[in-house]
Amino acid sequence: MESKKTSTGLDENIAGALTYLLGWVTGIIFLMVEKENRFVRFHAWQSIITTGALTILFIILGVIPVLGWILSIILAPLTAILWLWLMYKAFQGEMYKLPWVGDFAEKQLGAQ
Repeated sequence: MESKKTSTGLDENIAGALTYLLGWVTGIIFLMVEKENRFVRFHAWQSIITTGALTILFIILGVIPVLGWILSIILAPLTAILWLWLMYKAFQGEMYKLPWVGDFAEKQLGAQ
């Protein structure tokens, strides 16, 4: 399978994986830079929504004494696994959709 190039000059699977690298930050960067490639834009949207929600959740849990901290400790490795999984799926060239988030990300592509 030959990967398509993006407007950044990167192969789409590499650009797709990089949208997750720094969470919502790289998602926003790729969404602003990549104007054409639907695959990269999908992963950028999914990265923004997923990691943005997780960032907010970790902030909320961080201000809740004891229980919030314990939940954060449990959630952190699960978040890392999810992050690696999404990068892997994008690198494999798969338009892998998370439940709810993937559908919302796909709708954002249609709205543009």
